Amino acid sequence: MPFASFDSILTHMFVGTRGGDNRLRIIKKLERRQFNPNQLVKELGLDYKTIVHHLEILEENGLVERAGNKTYGGIFSMTEFGKSNMGLINRLIRDLGEGK
Repeated sequence: MPFASFDSILTHMFVGTRGGDNRLRIIKKLERRQFNPNQLVKELGLDYKTIVHHLEILEENGLVERAGNKTYGGIFSMTEFGKSNMGLINRLIRDLGEGK
C-alpha cells in the first residue's frame, strides 16, 4: 500500500476533517508568535478544550511544539517542520477561500 503524501495528510487535517478551519486559525496565529492555550482562547474566541484538542492534533503531526508546563498547556510555537510547510498551508487557505 503506498504512503500518503504530506500534501494529502495536511489537506485531510485542515480540509477533510471537522475542525480543520480551527486548526488553520491556530496555525496562522502561531506563525506570528508563541501562545499558550488561554491566549488562543482570547484571540480566537474558542472554548479552552477545543483549543487544547486542536493543539494536541497539531503537535502529534509535528507542526507545533510545546514548551513549559505540560499540565496547564504550556507555550506553543511552530516547529521548523511546520514553518517549512507554511507555503502549503497558505495554499490550502487560499484554495478554501476560492471554494476549491
